[in-house]
Amino acid sequence: MYTPHNFRTGAGAYARVGVEIGAMSASPHQLISMLFDGAKTAIGMARHHMASGDVVAKGRAFSQAVSIVENGLKASLDADAAGASGAELVGNLTALYGYIVQRLLYANLRNDAQALDEADRLLDDIAGAWREIDTGAAAA
Repeated sequence: MYTPHNFRTGAGAYARVGVEIGAMSASPHQLISMLFDGAKTAIGMARHHMASGDVVAKGRAFSQAVSIVENGLKASLDADAAGASGAELVGNLTALYGYIVQRLLYANLRNDAQALDEADRLLDDIAGAWREIDTGAAAA
């Protein structure tokens, strides 16, 4: 009746529903935070699969991390909304996200844990600054 596979499948479906409900009720700021969390999780999985030698799972995890950075974080930047004063910041973040993607691709290709760690640290730094913005806005 219930097998370990069914439990994993059911738990995965439950988690996806939880994420979808969270995303539907999240503010734009929280959505970006969720992207940072997703990238962190994907990088952690990539690190795990790299260490265990599971090439297919490693590729999926790296693909997910790259997609979140490229199609989520980088794609959400809007120079027009940032105005003249924020345009430089948007340009810098665009370049930084591009660099992070390059490091992720290199880490995947070469099984380079240092490149993966660098990408992870950079995303952590940006995520920390992003979360500080929310804390500052709530205090104001």
